Amino acid sequence: MKIMITGGAGFIGSELALKLSEKGHHVILLDNLSQQIHGKDPAHSSPLYKKIKDKTEFHLGDVTVRKDWLKVLNGTDIIVHLAAETGTGQSMYQVEKYAKVNIGGTALMLDILANHKGHKVQKVVIASSRAIYGEGKYFSKELGVVYPSHRNSMDMESGDFEVKYKGALSPLELMATDETSGIHPSSVYGITKQNQEQMVMCVCQSLGIDCVAFRYQNVYGPGQSLQNPYTGILSIFSTLIKTHRPLNIFEDGRESRDFVFSDDVVDATILGIEKNEANGEIFNVGSGIPTSVITVAETLVKKFGIDVPVNITGDFRIGDIRHNYADLTKISSRLDYAPKFNFESGISSFVSWVNNEQIGDSKYDNSISEMKSKGLLKHVHTSS
Repeated sequence: MKIMITGGAGFIGSELALKLSEKGHHVILLDNLSQQIHGKDPAHSSPLYKKIKDKTEFHLGDVTVRKDWLKVLNGTDIIVHLAAETGTGQSMYQVEKYAKVNIGGTALMLDILANHKGHKVQKVVIASSRAIYGEGKYFSKELGVVYPSHRNSMDMESGDFEVKYKGALSPLELMATDETSGIHPSSVYGITKQNQEQMVMCVCQSLGIDCVAFRYQNVYGPGQSLQNPYTGILSIFSTLIKTHRPLNIFEDGRESRDFVFSDDVVDATILGIEKNEANGEIFNVGSGIPTSVITVAETLVKKFGIDVPVNITGDFRIGDIRHNYADLTKISSRLDYAPKFNFESGISSFVSWVNNEQIGDSKYDNSISEMKSKGLLKHVHTSS
């Protein structure tokens, strides 16, 4: 098949492209080689770009530009739409950019599929996100299953980071989010991913084009950008550790995420491409296990063998969630997906890769200053 991947020179896209090529597919990539991910001179500074440029049909272009779409659609059987702006915190002040790329780029793709009669596209796979679940799913002893809304900034400034729900008197118990869980994103990024998913699932089915949505959890692994300070907590922490700088742990460190290894994400995506059982369906992709941020930090420090301070600062970002992890029942039963990597094996592989990479200057401080200037990074108020 001829498979076109937007964001194909990115972290997930490049690995997916190589695996699909190995399976005998003709792979076409569309990517704008964003400086935030690939550096100022991608031909020399981006290992992601260098590893795919001679093994695939690469096109430099942007998903917000119609002519760039048209030059890659000729003969394409399947579109895997990965291209997106992905920083949760950054999305809260670069609102227009996130809407233009994530929503506008997807809308343009669908507009072309609806009106450009010469295309041969049979299926669209859209990369959605766990961010659409917002604060996720909880159990209340008094109320049963509940979906809490965004946390209150005043509570967090007092050091109370746990989620609340009106009428729930006992502490809420975290549950895995399944695909029928409430959708209530707490960031602009999450809102744009919700829009992407819903537009693809709605329009493609009306056009008779098969569609699949994957709600990726927190993806990490070899190839993740080590210079992007806005997304990827493992890469951010690793860059700081390797440059012997302290780690700033937000909230109380007990906030948790479902960290899923990139190989598992790529395998799940290929199942969605190749299996008819995936058509018209939405799937979670994760490890199915929550891991706290403090566990991530301490594990990385131990694996690298570099003793840096791990400071629980009480900083918190507006738009961040407290906890989330995926229920994998549906993707397991429908597509026979099971993650091959647990956190221990995945992080060991990731650390081995980082140890062989050249680590540049961290732009983390700049990202923190940016968020503070926008009023999106706050701190626990301590009594004197």
